[in-house]
Amino acid sequence: MAKKKKDKKQVKYGLIGRNISHSFSKKYFTEKFKLLHFDNCEYLNFDIDSIKKFPEIFAETKGLRGLNVTIPYKEEIIPYLDELSKNAEKIGAVNAISISKSKKLKGYNTDHYGFKKALLPLLEEHHQRALILGTGGASKAVAFALRKLKIEFDFVSRNPNEFELSYEEITQEVFEDYQIIINTTPLGTHPNTETFPNLDYSLFTSKHLAFDLVYNPEETEFLKRAKANGASTKNGYEMLVFQAEKAWRIWNKK
Repeated sequence: MAKKKKDKKQVKYGLIGRNISHSFSKKYFTEKFKLLHFDNCEYLNFDIDSIKKFPEIFAETKGLRGLNVTIPYKEEIIPYLDELSKNAEKIGAVNAISISKSKKLKGYNTDHYGFKKALLPLLEEHHQRALILGTGGASKAVAFALRKLKIEFDFVSRNPNEFELSYEEITQEVFEDYQIIINTTPLGTHPNTETFPNLDYSLFTSKHLAFDLVYNPEETEFLKRAKANGASTKNGYEMLVFQAEKAWRIWNKK
């Protein structure tokens, strides 16, 4: 009599963040598992109001193999990890964590990879310099990717230090010098879809490229207003797909 085939061990993945009920990751990976008949895989949302709750989640979730990290914990998660990849260390932000059989946690950054892959096809010869709106964990990954692409950039912040620009400083003259405007802030994200970065949108032209890391809604106020003045636009969905697939490869490399 043939031996009964042993059931595959249940494997769990998940997302660490705050206010993530509408997250891309859970929907994306749940659909991926269903499509590929990975019946032993499950993707969970770990919606926490403090990063201090992370050790408890890690200890209590059996079969956890990999995690994504989103706002506002991409930098705060680092002290809880055993190791960082070279790129994550350089960037100073983590959005993917692999978990070894011995329960060691290694942090990676796949955001820079996803952003670079999504941006590359849009670049034209006149796209020489970029403004990065925001200074959080996502902005660091964007800056890293721009360095790799040899595109000069500056950060724009509501509370700038001596190396950053304030929104009040973004004049027509500045806009002529920077042809790529990237929103890395959560402004415009569902459900607060009426919010947008504080810019003079009449300064956008057909020479400008507006890229928003927000993907829900599909077209944010930032993108709508830039587009109305002739700019090329791109939301963050494709970047998310690229970074998610990169994380999946990291979690499952032998």
